[in-house]
Formats: sequence, C-alpha cells, structure tokens
Amino acid sequence: MADFQTKHGLAVADALAEFLEESALPGTGVDSDTFWSGFAALIHNLGPENKALLQKRADLQDRIDAWHVARRGQPHNHEEYTAFLREIGYLLEEGGDLEVDTDNVDPEIATVPGPQLVVPITNARYALNAANARWGSLYDGFYGTDAMGTPAPKGPYDQGRGARVVARARVFLDEAFPIEGTSHADARRYYIHKGALLIDDQPLAQPEKFVGFTGHPKAPDRIVLRNNGLHVALVFDRTHPIGGRDQAGLADVQMESAVSAIMDCEDSVACVDAEDKVVAYSNWLGLMKGDLEETFEKAGETLTRRLAPDHVLTGPEGDEVVLKGRALMLVRNVGHLMTNPAIRDRDGNEVFEGLMDAMITTLIAMHDLQRAGGNSLTGSVYVVKPKMHGPEEVAFTDRIFTHVEQVLGLPHNTVKLGIMDEERRTSVNLKECIRAAKSRVAFINTGFLDRTGDEIHTSMEAGPFSRKDFIKRKTWITAYENQNVDIGLECGLSGRAQIGKGMWAMPDMMAAMLEQKIEHPKAGANCAWVPSPTAATLHALHYHKIDVFAVQQKLKAGGRRAYVDTVLNIPLAEYQKWTDSQKTREVENNAQGILGYVVRWVDHGVGCSKVPDLNDVGLMEDRATCRISAQHIANWLHHGVVDAQEVMAVMRKMAEVVDGQNADDPAYRPMAPGFDGIAFQAACDLVFKGRAQPSGYTEPVLHARRLELKASR
Repeated sequence: MADFQTKHGLAVADALAEFLEESALPGTGVDSDTFWSGFAALIHNLGPENKALLQKRADLQDRIDAWHVARRGQPHNHEEYTAFLREIGYLLEEGGDLEVDTDNVDPEIATVPGPQLVVPITNARYALNAANARWGSLYDGFYGTDAMGTPAPKGPYDQGRGARVVARARVFLDEAFPIEGTSHADARRYYIHKGALLIDDQPLAQPEKFVGFTGHPKAPDRIVLRNNGLHVALVFDRTHPIGGRDQAGLADVQMESAVSAIMDCEDSVACVDAEDKVVAYSNWLGLMKGDLEETFEKAGETLTRRLAPDHVLTGPEGDEVVLKGRALMLVRNVGHLMTNPAIRDRDGNEVFEGLMDAMITTLIAMHDLQRAGGNSLTGSVYVVKPKMHGPEEVAFTDRIFTHVEQVLGLPHNTVKLGIMDEERRTSVNLKECIRAAKSRVAFINTGFLDRTGDEIHTSMEAGPFSRKDFIKRKTWITAYENQNVDIGLECGLSGRAQIGKGMWAMPDMMAAMLEQKIEHPKAGANCAWVPSPTAATLHALHYHKIDVFAVQQKLKAGGRRAYVDTVLNIPLAEYQKWTDSQKTREVENNAQGILGYVVRWVDHGVGCSKVPDLNDVGLMEDRATCRISAQHIANWLHHGVVDAQEVMAVMRKMAEVVDGQNADDPAYRPMAPGFDGIAFQAACDLVFKGRAQPSGYTEPVLHARRLELKASR
C-alpha cells in the first residue's frame, strides 16, 4: 500500500507528491501552496458535478433500455425512437450557425495536413520515436515493408530491390515536384543558382516549391521542397552506399511524416495507481522540457534516443529557414469515468482521474511554454479528451480547464481541446458539442471502434447486432463518418483545427494501407491515425496526392451529406439465419482478440500491443478494440444467439490459441490448462458482465484486475 501526504485536504500518494514537488513544479513559477490549494478546489468543487454527469449517463441508458424492452417483439419504429430520444434529452435541438474562434493554434493543427501518431506515454522509447517521426526515410519505408507489393527481404542488402525503391521514389518526386523538360529519374545534378533550384540546368515546374538547402549551393547536401504544406528533403551523399551508386548522389528521400503525435494517457496505457501515473507524467515532463532520453539495447548495441533537433536551412533569398524536427505533441487525458487511488479526496474517495490529468498534464506543459523552440510555438497546450457524452460533458471539460488555467496563471483558452467523436450521444449532438467549447476546439476525430462499442451498449436491448464485418457496411457508419466532417466544416474548423480519421490497425500491411488509407484525405480529413513512424512516412504520400484543403472547400460548398436521422439507424441483424459455424467463428474472433489483449494488459501492464488474430495477422489492439469485441459477445449472449456454456468453451479454446501465439515469450504466463489466472478471469468478466459495465467500457474490469494482480505479487 502506498504512503500518503496530506495536501489541502487531499491525500496524495508519496510517489506522486514527490514527483510534483521535486520535478514538475520547479521552473513553472507556480508555488506549491497555490498549486495544491487550486488542485483541491478542482477536486472538491467539480468532483460532485463529474459524478452527477456519470449518473445522468446511467439514467438515460436505463430509460433507453426500458423503451426497447417494452417494445420487444415489435418492428423497430425509427420515428418513435427518435422522438423518444428528444423527449428524454438525449437528442438535443441543433442550434444556429456556428464559427469556432480558437486562436493561437500551431500550423500543424490548423494549416499543415498529415499523418498523426498515437503512442503510449508510459513507454519512453515509443514516445521519443513518435516525437521524432516528424521526418522519415521514404527509402526505408519502401524497402523495409510490403509497400511495393512484396515482403521485405531478409539477409544482406538486396541491390535489385534497392533499385526498385529508388525508381519508385523518383516517380513520387516527378508527381509532386515535376521538372521543366526532364525527370528526376534522369537527373544528374541538383544545385542552387541565384536563389532557384536547378536540376541539370532546368527549373522546377513550380519553382515556389523550393524551400531551402544546406551545404554549398553548387553541391548541396540537403534540398528541401514543399507540396500541399508538407516538406520533402532530398539528401545527397556520394560516400553513402546508396548515394555512391546514384547518378545524382541522392542517398535518401526524407518525408515530413508525423506532423502531430498524441501522447496517450488513456486507451493505449495501463495506469492503475500512483506508480503508473508517475511514469506517464514523468515522460510527458521530459518531452515538455526537451530532455527525455531512453537507453536500450538493439542488435547487441547500446543506443540512446533523444528528441531530434530542428532543421536549419538557407532559404532562396539567403535567409535562415527553420523547420521543426519533431511532431507537434498533444496529450490525451482520460475521460470522465475512472477514478484513481493515487489521490483521495477529503472524504477518503478516489478522485476522478480526468481531473488529475487536467491539472497535472497542463502544469507539466508549462515547461514547454517557457522555452524557445519547443513544442508549441504559439503558446498553446493541446489536450485530447476522449469519451465525452454530449455537449453538457464538453462544457464541463471547458470549465475544468478554465479552473486549471486560473490556478496556474495561464491566459484563458491556453488549453486547446480535442473532441473525440466516439460516443453516440456526442455524434448525434456534435455541433452543440463544438459550440460548448468553441474557443478551445482544435481537433475532432471519428473513432469507429469505440463508437461501435457504444452503439452496441446503448442499443443492447434493441436486439441482436449484426456480425462485426457487417456492422461496418451499415448505413449508420458512413453517415457518422460524413457527418463528422460536414459539421466540422460548417463550424469553421478548416484552417483552425484538425478534422481527423481513425487508425490503420494492421502495421505489417503497408501495401494495403497505401491502397486504402488515401480515402481519409479524400474524405476531407486533414489528419489520420497511423500505427508506426514508418506508416506515417508512407501515409504522407497520400497528402501529396490530395490537396485536403481543396477537398474541404468543395465539401463545404456542397452542403451536409449526412444527418442525425441516419446516424441513429441501429445496425441490428436483419436476418439471423446464421449457421452454427458462422456464429462460432464470430465468437472465436472476438474472444481471441479480447484474450490476446487482456493477458498483456493485466499480466504485463501493456495497454496497447500488436496482437495476432486467428489468421496470425498482427492487429493493433487497445481498449477500444477490446470494448467492441466484449460488447458484441455480451449482446449475442443477452439475446440467446449463443449461450454461456458455448461462450465459455470458446474462451478456453481461444486461451489455448493465445498461449500458443505467445509461446516464445519467456515472460508470458499461460492461461491454460487451469484457466484460473487473473487475466483469464478479467477477459471473462468483460464478456459475461459486459451488459453491466458503464457504457460498455473495459476500464473498470481491467483496472480492478490489474490492481488485484499487483497486490498479489
């Protein structure tokens, strides 16, 4: 058990109190007494309102459940259902025209489209990789993945594949930066003359795309170009194994890749107590101070990773041009639901973790605001807030940060807000959610997995849901994705904020990503999530092909494509003539994903990992993927599509499959044959107690079981 210190009525675990006093507060200009008194006021004044908002969620869910139960066996009446949601205050009247007035927004948020990484803040190496993923090698992206249609070779360097990589990169350069009268494939010399870039004495077709260079103008070692707001660097080095064989000495093409990165305190981490929270906050502090380092062993070599420096170039007019070397970092706080034992209030209750995150992550970000050339160049802090239910909860979040800013002495609206459109009550009231924080909104994003998990839980009593692959084909999902963009554009987010799309979940399938993920910028999204720095580099190609802001202008001129009425179509199974094998396969797929994720979460504290599916395809799993799978089985159990005995048999069978997939991990503890470990019990809780979980969330079960395991050591 942790020891606690008393701070203005709060009982704070020693580890967290010492971190705040000795590491986070010094250098901010905020004295200890001001911080703790303001923190206590936040907890004691807004904590009861937080609790009341959660109760309202539960009350609305009870009324929706009762409505469906009373009409069981009858055809679903969409008009009556919509009227009922309005009557109970779930669906609100949409207000008039709205233009957000968020100011002091960094260009990576407002005007530079590109890939966005989401990374667990508790892993310093991953966090540094994400921050440094602002720039990535296109050569490595093509060579080391299946992006060109064949897997990456094993063994020594394959010169034939290398030649294909170079040719493919030259094709991209011709598309994005055409040359008058020649091709990059034929180029032998790049040089600067009178402020212009010349290639074999020929200019670029669009000379304004030349940004700057390093080295001697007659033989530069780096030339930077810009297209659709994104930079590309041509790296020349005739002593390099690649550059030495290239007729122009081109050793690499480096892409501006992850323009922004979300440092995640929520879905991709397993933070259940003060010890875990201090790890998360310490890494965020290192990023904000710019001094985070991580030393590790790789291929028998000891490496130390640090934040990358900015790039300093000579511009066309001889002026100095500075380009950011790191992704703009946002921090994702936890939602309104969970509490954490790291701090207890004056009544001895665990405090809401979202209030903790708001106060502490903002305090830490002050270190960045007080240094030159840091994360935000406009004096802003970017906080992504997940799992808010409707505009009342968004307004509550706005008040939280107003309080935090007042305590810390920050200008009003220093904290910019990212609204995750991943709960149905937010989707159907999105415009009013934006209105509730119109001076803070810097980001909206769709999240299909959490959104589907909430869809199933909200409509649990309506009937059996379709199989997961068929849920994706229903009309509601297209309406949800389109409406998010449409409303974002209506509310003036273009040029002020990010309109984002969700994750590519298969990090080893880059050819498929290149084929499919271009749909996100085509849909008007000026950022979209990717699972790795390499994926960010490859996804950046899409933003060179698509001028996102031109797409947004066209979409805005065309008017709204989707409306709430369609979003409210429940993706129930229209025909339930599934064979036994189809039902079993569906439950097996869900169960295997749950178990593969939960066993790492509970046993190892890993909140996000690549979990092989039933076909051994590695999929990125976090609490959102776990939520949809658990709720889907819970729905089928509730409506008798499958019974508890069948599901338990599948859980045990899939536990053996997961054990086999982890057989080479010496730290892994098998679930079979006893099936009595805490991790297996947690997975079963998520399924068999799924209906009872608030909004179908996985956090209450996972946190309780992880704490149980920690206490048993």
